[in-house]
Amino acid sequence: MIGGREFRWGERTYVMGIVNVTPDSFSGDGLGDNVDAAVRLALQMRDDGADIIDVGGESTRPGFAEVPPDEEMRRVLPVIDRLARELDLPISIDTYKAEVARAAVHAGATLVNDVHGFLRRPEIARVAAEAGVPAIAMYNHRGREFRDTIGNIVEGLLDSLRAARERGLPEEHLIIDPGFNFGWKDEQALEMIRRLGELRVMGRPILIGTSRKSTIGNVLGGLPVEDRLEGTAATVAIAIANGADIVRVHDVKEMARVARITDAVVRDWTPEAQPT
Repeated sequence: MIGGREFRWGERTYVMGIVNVTPDSFSGDGLGDNVDAAVRLALQMRDDGADIIDVGGESTRPGFAEVPPDEEMRRVLPVIDRLARELDLPISIDTYKAEVARAAVHAGATLVNDVHGFLRRPEIARVAAEAGVPAIAMYNHRGREFRDTIGNIVEGLLDSLRAARERGLPEEHLIIDPGFNFGWKDEQALEMIRRLGELRVMGRPILIGTSRKSTIGNVLGGLPVEDRLEGTAATVAIAIANGADIVRVHDVKEMARVARITDAVVRDWTPEAQPT
């Protein structure tokens, strides 16, 4: 359960829509202080097929400047508070700071999404545990020595699961994310998608976020962010075919359609098997 909704892993792919309330998002979609625009975007994403809305107040682009917790809360809390009253979908808070996660959950977030997998500031796992909400543990390869793509990911995620368990967050409340483009060379990022099914050994639902990422632009000859829709669609389809349960995307309408068609192929679609 996430935010009172049942998520039946393995039956279909769920779509997480990205709402960035930052001035410096890598994808050019940062909404800054415009709460009304953020709420409108989230409501449109719901209508376009999103199952979860992920709200973030700090960019994670390479070389990003860290935002103090007070500033991050100033950005995200008004949006989460409004969405909790106006949106009938689970709301995720994209942060690695315990104090931000605690305030966001109090405002109405029902999922914690940590791009450091509880390893940078482990207390965030305790926040999720005490609030009784699930959490996403992402493997972040930045600054780490490379040995093997899936081997690195599994090793890092096992550390995340251990950190969560030590702070009272049960494994059944965890979703794992291999961290596409977080410290990887392009060929390694592509290998991650190709070998994604190997992460099934961990027994947890898999989220992946390839949307508009630099590897897609590089493979397509240096395309800018705004021209990466088709490349994103290809990575989303292949990730689903290889075991992804949730796809985190900017272009919800298009990727919800990609997910539905891919599910029809890989999950043996029938006319009665409609998304619920």
